Amino acid sequence: MTRHQSRPVREIRINPIVPSESVLVSTARGMRPRKAEQPVARDRRQQVATCPFCRGNEHMTPPTLYAWPDEKDWAIRIVENLFPVLADDRSEGALNLGLQQVIDGYGRHEVIIDHWNHGIALHEMSEAHLQALAQTYRDRMRFLLERDPRIKYVMVFKNFGPAAGASIAHTHSQIIAMPVVPENVINEAEHSRIHYRKFGRCIFCALIDEALTFEATIYDRESGEVRRRIHVGQYVIERGERFLAIKPFASRFEWEIHILPSRHQADFLQASDEDLADFARVLRRAMARLDHVIGGAQYNFFLHTQPRGEDYADCQPSYHWHLEICPRTSIPTGFELGSGLYVSTVSPEEAAERLRAVQIDP
Repeated sequence: MTRHQSRPVREIRINPIVPSESVLVSTARGMRPRKAEQPVARDRRQQVATCPFCRGNEHMTPPTLYAWPDEKDWAIRIVENLFPVLADDRSEGALNLGLQQVIDGYGRHEVIIDHWNHGIALHEMSEAHLQALAQTYRDRMRFLLERDPRIKYVMVFKNFGPAAGASIAHTHSQIIAMPVVPENVINEAEHSRIHYRKFGRCIFCALIDEALTFEATIYDRESGEVRRRIHVGQYVIERGERFLAIKPFASRFEWEIHILPSRHQADFLQASDEDLADFARVLRRAMARLDHVIGGAQYNFFLHTQPRGEDYADCQPSYHWHLEICPRTSIPTGFELGSGLYVSTVSPEEAAERLRAVQIDP
């Protein structure tokens, strides 16, 4: 189904990775009357005197934990979060209060200042800088995991724009080390493991192969009309030598994109510098496509990788690390919050077609 077809899409799609997670694609819903939303104006200034994340204002933040290429003329800088969701200042263990259980909020919460330039967008950064940023993610994740055996998972994420939860305009990411594995990562790991035990291969790799090779036409049995055509590469947004950017078939958000290695790799910490150079290229180009199509995108992205510990030691052949990019173009409704069923008013096929059509400079 493409934007050139007038027949609206109204169907519930099952997430192949986590089958308990469903998406309602309802394109007719997007035609309902509503006030047009203007893109949020982006602060494009390079330097802001009052911004704690700008170069020269280091005294406004906690001390530097890491800086690249050096602390004086840094381009990437890591500091502690002043308002952490988890911290390592105390650890009192777990509490059992009958059916109520408590795990102490032990961990680490740091801010990665992505760039010295206050107003630069991700797609405007050089690929060399984005590679260095990805290497910073990898190396800091490894450091936090190795320094404390109580840490079970480290999450890297980015909030860009007020609708995505960003409280400071200066481009930045965050990293949180936690004593538990997040439920959505557990679900991905468990279902991937089940698929591997049944079929002997990684489900992410199978989905990549389908995206690159599968083609089909489905007809209505009574009328003979075409219900859907799936062609090779229909969901591929960007392809590099080692990475793919794909529009999920069951997208929770209208313009959601996932970036993942073309070849099997379970743990982000296994990614080489050469891998991350291609990852940076695919990320920059995918974000440029998003910016061109929806303009001034506010988004979250987060990195999912193989969890640590004995419970996940056998996930190496079944799990596949990936980056999920989720642009925030609408506010969840009561139906979505109450049902847990995401509603998308743009079909993934149309979104993928429009994103692919953007002309990107090499």
